[in-house]
Amino acid sequence: MISFVFWKDVFMNTKLALSDDILMKIEKPARYIGNEVNAVVKDKDKVNVRFAMCFPDVYEIGMSHLGIQILYGMFNEMEDVWCERVYSPWVDLDKIMREENIPLFGLESQEPIKDFDFLGITIQYEMCYTNILQVLDLAQIPLLAKDRDESYPIVIGGGPCTYNPEPIADFFDIFYIGEGETQYKTLLDTYKECKSEGLSREEFLYRASQIPGMYVPRFYDVTYNEDGTISSFAPNREGVPATVLKEVEMNVSDTYYPMKPVVPYIKCTQDRVVLEIQRGCIRGCRFCQAGQLYRPVRERDVEVLKKYAVEMLKNTGHEEISLSSLSSSDYSKLPELIDFLIEECNNKKINISLPSLRIDAFSLDVMSKVQDVRKSSLTFAPEAGTQRLRDVINKGLTEEQILSGSAMAFKGGWTRVKLYFMLGHPTETDEDIEGIAQLSNAIAATFFEVVPKEERKNGKVQIVTSTSFFVPKPFTPFQWAPQCTKEEFLDKAYKTKRAIASQLNQKHIKYNYHEADASVLEGVLARGDRRLAAVIQKVYEKGCFYDAWSEFFKNDVWLEAMEECGLEIAFYASRERNTEEILPWDFIDAGVTKEFLKREWAKAQEGIVSENCKLKCQGCGAARFGGGICFEGKN
Repeated sequence: MISFVFWKDVFMNTKLALSDDILMKIEKPARYIGNEVNAVVKDKDKVNVRFAMCFPDVYEIGMSHLGIQILYGMFNEMEDVWCERVYSPWVDLDKIMREENIPLFGLESQEPIKDFDFLGITIQYEMCYTNILQVLDLAQIPLLAKDRDESYPIVIGGGPCTYNPEPIADFFDIFYIGEGETQYKTLLDTYKECKSEGLSREEFLYRASQIPGMYVPRFYDVTYNEDGTISSFAPNREGVPATVLKEVEMNVSDTYYPMKPVVPYIKCTQDRVVLEIQRGCIRGCRFCQAGQLYRPVRERDVEVLKKYAVEMLKNTGHEEISLSSLSSSDYSKLPELIDFLIEECNNKKINISLPSLRIDAFSLDVMSKVQDVRKSSLTFAPEAGTQRLRDVINKGLTEEQILSGSAMAFKGGWTRVKLYFMLGHPTETDEDIEGIAQLSNAIAATFFEVVPKEERKNGKVQIVTSTSFFVPKPFTPFQWAPQCTKEEFLDKAYKTKRAIASQLNQKHIKYNYHEADASVLEGVLARGDRRLAAVIQKVYEKGCFYDAWSEFFKNDVWLEAMEECGLEIAFYASRERNTEEILPWDFIDAGVTKEFLKREWAKAQEGIVSENCKLKCQGCGAARFGGGICFEGKN
């Protein structure tokens, strides 16, 4: 534990936004004082643009996000731009800031966010929407974009939730659709030009709407049919594009990567060097939004990654390095990279974390080299309990592969296996639910079949089976699918629990399931339209934020606000959409075509599998970006 006296020594020449008295009252004051290793401090009088980069959740989670580290470093390499960080204050400080009228501040300068040029908010999950309003409110920035004049920062959103920004469109001036490396310089240069010419906020936003990837909600109008579906969605000003195409960085080996990421003083969710080895995924799981949004698959050059690893470990002092990817096993140079990291890290006592590996002989061999087998567990994500349903969701994983992988793992010394499933997939039956229990039991039985009694560590195996609830997401083949109600979800969870209790090896299986009401609300926000902004604002004004945290989530308040706004959960969540219906996100071109998604939706209902991108192109539309896996071996 670092003492408060230490903080005083570090900051005796820095005026903090919070007094000593406040810092002594709150939990983890290091969340708010800045000055971490590799944090960037500039002379504010020598920059033209001040940008506050926000992750609307607690510091420990926000500091673990690679995207913010990339943009933070990229912006600060621009001589006349100073990017600072800001996170959602925890509930203890939130209360004090309101009582004492302390405006939300940037960590580096400790100065109010309301005095900056931009407030950029990364939106990673729907349940943070009320935290966005908390940030705006504490920053003393009007919640609604229409109420902001020239004196307030431009509020811009990015991240995966911007692929349906409509439920929060009223709160943002701009959304950046796609990957941040490509157009931010153009946007900031446009802002500087407008500023030097003395142009209005409105004129800057109009010019911003002409930049690829930028969506400015005020320049679009939406009308509705009597049944609540969208009748029209169109620009209301000449020159504003009807469709916004996502931005994609195709040269991932040559683009910016943070060699000096900020290192926190306190332990964060991911306290390690993160090495992004590729973007995109070849697998095509039909429920997975990330697998569709980040197409095409683009690999980083292995020699570049080796250089990054060495440099980042040297510049941070971290004792662990993790590979970041949607499916690390599909990176073509993984064996070479792993061999290099093992040699580099073993000598320096640095741990290697290898998430997103498919469990096969190679992966198990690698993990046995880099993990302490006695303390580690293996993770499988079958997602569905039967082969029929795995074919529906296009999981591409057979029971034979799962059981053979388990057998190899048990022979190699592992005794703990985590299994992840989803309940509520389209076409799911009671037989599929029973299959979750049967597969869990079969894996436990495999342990006793392949491990001799005298070699069984502690004499037993543990299977941890977890189920989340299916949430249909935009730009997936399941974007038209109905979502289960809370009651249906809970019924499925109880059936799963009973089925596991009836298995021969049930004492070796532990079962967990997610909150049903939060999953339903996530589904509402994921596929919602602009009318939900009033609900989100009302919920916030009733005192709700940190909805992603179960101890703060109040489902009854959300239901009350929906009713007060004349909206229904069932309309957004549990009805099946017609494939010809105008969807709130149809004005965005995410690369994958609607025709491709319709084909995959039809194939899902027939249980037809689509091969992965490396085996056969499915014609998703991502080839238009001119690179990546779409062109491998075709030059």
